[in-house]
Amino acid sequence: MLAKIPVTVKQGYHVNSNKPADEYLIPLKVTWKSTGALEGGEIVYPKPSLEKYPFSETPLSVYTGSFDLTAHFKVSDKAAAGPGVAVGQLRYQACDDKACYPPKNVEFNLSYQVQ
Repeated sequence: MLAKIPVTVKQGYHVNSNKPADEYLIPLKVTWKSTGALEGGEIVYPKPSLEKYPFSETPLSVYTGSFDLTAHFKVSDKAAAGPGVAVGQLRYQACDDKACYPPKNVEFNLSYQVQ
């Protein structure tokens, strides 16, 4: 089972990719608090852009604009038929061309239906 997680970064800002160029940068990351009857939840991140900003000597691996993350799940053999909700958390650090801001965590829900 695939689930799309839509993400929009406000115009004028960027977030570090899931594999930032420098280890001190905070990556974009999805973790699962609960997946209900689903197993896995591996996340596929889109290809990042390499962008040069005034505060960095080297290009940074970032995401801008709107994009989707894709979660791959397997339905548990013990899953009962019916609806369910997977609860995830997106961690990111937003930056503009002058500075980076404290990291944030945003909780989100993915609804699913077991047949």
